[in-house]
Amino acid sequence: MFNGVCDYKHFLLLTGGVFLLLKDLLKEFILELEIRNYSKRTLKGYRNNNLLMFTYLEKQFNVTNVEDVKTTHIKSYIKFLQRQGRKPTYVNGIVKCFRAFFKYAIDEEIIEINPMLKVNWVKENKVIINTFNDDEVARMMKVYVGSDYMNIRNKCILALLFDTGIRNLELCSIKNADIKDTYLIIKQGKGRKDRSVALSPYTRQIIIRYVRCRDSYFANRNIDGITPFFLSYRFRALTIESVERVMKIAGIKGAVSSDIRVSPHTARHYYAQKNLKLGMDIYTLSRLLGHENVSISKRYLQSIQDAEIVEMSVKSSPLMNLKRK
Repeated sequence: MFNGVCDYKHFLLLTGGVFLLLKDLLKEFILELEIRNYSKRTLKGYRNNNLLMFTYLEKQFNVTNVEDVKTTHIKSYIKFLQRQGRKPTYVNGIVKCFRAFFKYAIDEEIIEINPMLKVNWVKENKVIINTFNDDEVARMMKVYVGSDYMNIRNKCILALLFDTGIRNLELCSIKNADIKDTYLIIKQGKGRKDRSVALSPYTRQIIIRYVRCRDSYFANRNIDGITPFFLSYRFRALTIESVERVMKIAGIKGAVSSDIRVSPHTARHYYAQKNLKLGMDIYTLSRLLGHENVSISKRYLQSIQDAEIVEMSVKSSPLMNLKRK
């Protein structure tokens, strides 16, 4: 491991120009991402995606050194992925990993020319996101009934997913101290940024009932600010798989259409589209969803039918909202 650019250049001088292996630089790159506090899931993606490219470059072009990677090599790998039938969104996710890796190589002055500069994003088709309708959501919210802990907890899980649009992992990571009277704090969400999301009176009522039931159910346990907000019956933090099961059961019993993928992420789609239909602007929605930029949020606009867009525009008509004396 090199302590800096000078150490690396001195190493090259002493060894007569021995080049740095791609895999060795990847270790440094991943360490840099760890220092920046990237999630384990993100680290795994950057590591695995780059390693797959390295394997391809070695087999096809006998390239193992950072300095030997050319734009044509990377484009060849992208074509390989396309021939495998990979979707444009998947390929662009891979390209994002490569861009970050070679930018690091440039920033550390390991290489002088970035091979990714002339690698363009793959054109993506218009994304149509199918999500729940209001009747399906209403039925799903009625699935978990009763006064027992599990039913009350599961109903609260659904309420937060539908009413805040948070991600599954974000929900599992909520601590007691993150729940405020009128809003929820998402700590270190995707992109490593904290954000606040409003809690409606409807959801707050469900939260109050859940907290009362949970504290009674675990009366012999110490529950403080750092305790996970949602707990399994064994007093453990929920996993993303357990939340998915809660949603799946609600989808089956709530008679959700078979062409809709019943998942926490689909609840996020519902939240986004519903807010847009109710008049929320794309910039506000982008911040609430924790997106890095509005281009990601625009996908939800693309999925709204033209007739619904026309109806939305009437609500925001300048003349209809004009203050008249």
